[in-house]
Amino acid sequence: MATSRIRRSVLFVPAIRPDRFEKAIATGADSVCLDLEDGVAPGQKDEARRQAMALLSERPDRRAEVILRVNDPGSALGDRDLAAVLATGVRPDALMVPKVGNPDTIRALERRLAPAIEGLPLIVQIETARGLAAVEAIATASPNVAVLFIGAVDLSAELGCVIEWDALLYARSRVVAAAALAGVDAMDTPCMDVSATAQLGDETRAVRRLGFVGKAAIHPTQVPVIQAAFSPDADEVAWALRIIKAYEANAGGVLLVDGKLIERPVIASARRMLAVAAAV
Repeated sequence: MATSRIRRSVLFVPAIRPDRFEKAIATGADSVCLDLEDGVAPGQKDEARRQAMALLSERPDRRAEVILRVNDPGSALGDRDLAAVLATGVRPDALMVPKVGNPDTIRALERRLAPAIEGLPLIVQIETARGLAAVEAIATASPNVAVLFIGAVDLSAELGCVIEWDALLYARSRVVAAAALAGVDAMDTPCMDVSATAQLGDETRAVRRLGFVGKAAIHPTQVPVIQAAFSPDADEVAWALRIIKAYEANAGGVLLVDGKLIERPVIASARRMLAVAAAV
């Protein structure tokens, strides 16, 4: 289930605003998400769906991954979203699925898409207490699950907690552990205060240390802050190169580098760091 795509940032664009799509691509975000769910008012869903299908049908060459976030697939709106995807034959680079509460949701979604669309990477949002309780089963429900994405706004409302670091540390840690179990990426929730640049930088560095590999953005100004925090600096790249060189010279196995024990998990971390550095 491992994923090789670099997703340091996912920038959301309401599908009702197609004029913002190219601007979002131009930010350099690793991924851009056309949003049919929370970013679209109830009365605009049909028009947003039409705009999203039109944008996805163009498919010009773009550096950014283009994701489509549908409404809850168990809802009438989600059903219409999936029907539009199947009817138009569009294929986003990945599908973001909100409010996943159990692995059956993933399996039912894939049955709905098959055989017309198979092997589509799924970015699964964990944003309910039920979803958090079943996150390990959700993460391993399908080899197409590529990312576990914690949605703090909905989750905190359901839990009755504030959207702060201490209050959400257990939920974030649970998502990271489940992602590691399945060999997939963990994506962090966006910072909702677009003016809080310092807070965004601190929070992004903190979630990177916790094990997340990317963070969502809701405004273009957040993208460079997030991507800088998830990009290795020169010292980190030099460390990773030294680790890999020593490991290869040692023909595998454990070894000491700079007085520290280096085992295979550390090698995997070094290789991922170099992959990120090479991609940016």
